[in-house]
Amino acid sequence: MKATVYNIQGTKVKELELAKEIFGVSVNPHLMSQVIIAQQANARKVIADTKDKSEVRGGGRKPWRQKGTGRARHGSIRSPLWRGGGITFGPTTERNFTQKVNKKVKRQALLMSLSDKAAHEKIVLVDQFALPEVKTKKFFETLQALKLRPARAAAKSAETKEKKGDSAKKKVKRPISVLVVLSEKSDAIVRAAKNIPRITVIRANSLNIVDVVKHQYILMGVDAVNVIEKTYVK
Repeated sequence: MKATVYNIQGTKVKELELAKEIFGVSVNPHLMSQVIIAQQANARKVIADTKDKSEVRGGGRKPWRQKGTGRARHGSIRSPLWRGGGITFGPTTERNFTQKVNKKVKRQALLMSLSDKAAHEKIVLVDQFALPEVKTKKFFETLQALKLRPARAAAKSAETKEKKGDSAKKKVKRPISVLVVLSEKSDAIVRAAKNIPRITVIRANSLNIVDVVKHQYILMGVDAVNVIEKTYVK
């Protein structure tokens, strides 16, 4: 399997042979779905919490005597039967949503997601991921050169059409979501991409299936491909 390598100006430089063990794996949607659900469940925070009878404040004294009042007997105003009392069988922070997934299964699902991106030509490679200046404008120009963002002329024509205004409501086209994969930590690229919507920056040795699947394109350098091969090929 071969992929085209571009420079940051969007010019074709060469072709790169991709490893079959990573970018040529047969896809199993059921296995990928299982790993995605498990990862999202493990990242879930237990927020909802209610207090039971023992946690609610007050209710130390018996509201009235046991017999002789003609009313039903009660031992505490914090009983679940009372307004403002404890909650019976309510959600607590002791709940556990984690799901166990074997390392081999998780790794295989990640390789399947990368193979799916490669098969649909959703991986964009650059020879060197180095910006001339650490500026959002320069990074955005790189995305435009690689056709991951519309060119200026197209963007201006879309703006003029919106200003003229049509009676019918038009859906606003969302920009392409891009996962930028770096071979090593780079504060400069993270800073340059920070204010651009639908752009996520991640290191090659920290790839996960959820980030790969939820982004439409993957943008990475040739050195990042080498890191992926060293990390995930065994």
